[in-house]
Amino acid sequence: MISLGGAIGTGLFLGSSLAITKAGPAVVLVYLAAALVAVALAYALAEMVVVHPHAGGFGAVTNRYLGPFAGYLQRWSYWAAQVVTVGGEVVAAGLYVRFWWPQVPLWAAVSFFAVVVVVVNLAAVKLFGEVEYWFSAVKVFALVMFVVLGAAYVAVGLPGRDAVGLSAWTDHGGFAPNGLSGLWLAVTIATLSYGGVEAVAMTAAESRQPDRDIPRATRRVVLRLVLFYVLATGIIVAIVPWTRASEGGGITKSPFVLLFEVAGIPAAAGIMNLVVLTAALSAANTTLYLASRTVHSLALDGLAPGRLAATSSHGSPVGAVLVSTIGLAVAALAAALSPGDVFPLMLGIGLFSGMITWLLVFAGHWAFRRRRTAEGLDPAPFRLPGAPVTTALAAAFVVSVLITTAFTAEFGAAWKVGSVFTALLCLCWPLVRARRRAWQLAEANR
Repeated sequence: MISLGGAIGTGLFLGSSLAITKAGPAVVLVYLAAALVAVALAYALAEMVVVHPHAGGFGAVTNRYLGPFAGYLQRWSYWAAQVVTVGGEVVAAGLYVRFWWPQVPLWAAVSFFAVVVVVVNLAAVKLFGEVEYWFSAVKVFALVMFVVLGAAYVAVGLPGRDAVGLSAWTDHGGFAPNGLSGLWLAVTIATLSYGGVEAVAMTAAESRQPDRDIPRATRRVVLRLVLFYVLATGIIVAIVPWTRASEGGGITKSPFVLLFEVAGIPAAAGIMNLVVLTAALSAANTTLYLASRTVHSLALDGLAPGRLAATSSHGSPVGAVLVSTIGLAVAALAAALSPGDVFPLMLGIGLFSGMITWLLVFAGHWAFRRRRTAEGLDPAPFRLPGAPVTTALAAAFVVSVLITTAFTAEFGAAWKVGSVFTALLCLCWPLVRARRRAWQLAEANR
């Protein structure tokens, strides 16, 4: 549920319209293709963390198999992506509240939700898990109802409404009205939508039986993500003409709201606003968890200040959580001062850094497999099928997506800002390495 909480958010409920704009009804194939890469990522991560269920998840594994620099670059990139995301999700939650109470100042709503998310993350890990479980359950329930209702409308119809079938898949310009270029741009968007699936690997150190829990969670997450994304988008473009489903404009223009309205459900916008509010809070809750565990693992490896490695009596890394709340403050300030200019820059860091993280995961998995074979070790109990071929293909896919973002209007800021941020991380590495060596020497002399 933690992994679903990270991967199913406003990107699906509201962002799917952007993918539909690019691909038309062929968006079904787009989400399926991106899902295959997400599946490969989830299985590769599970294979590695089952063998190494250490704090920091995949970042610790990358440090082990690709070296300290790769581990440093991956974890700080991932931390930046999560910090940006948590701020954006909390601001989104504040905007959703104003759907009902427009007189509420945005800063007040954002501050309230920020405090809630921080308190949950500072509490015992068990409390965090319980809260995230129920947050995710609301989203899952809404999606299940959506899929069931939509499938019934497509196949047999609803009371007072005849079945619509799949004719809308070929109307209004055909199945892929914008050609191959539109399909590929939509693939880029869809791939970014699956960001968060890697969360399952970050929970290994806090799982009671990671060798049992992580593979089981991975299988379930993969199945549910594929079903939710592929089925949901397929139903949308079957019931609502893709030219209408691709409209932007907030809650009332969400493809999910449009379907509820077409089906004759009253107060569709209000119901979906509650769902996306829960989705935003769930994503913020999970994202802060991921950011804090990432910087905590950096501190454990001497790549961040040592005080960030400390945990409370409840097992929560308090210092790491508090440092990771910087995104909340920056996002709130950006919302107040210049949301149109600052948020695209923050989003650029998040998107670019997220893809860098995925690429290093696949590189780490390749090195993991190669070293175990060279050392004559038994295969991991849970494995990515077809590796290393599937690993290489998935990595090539991520590289192509990363390059494509540089040529899209929506994600052009990813390269402008993300590449600069990555360059700064590289420039800081000599100083961090020197500090790490001094830390290792001090630890050895204790």
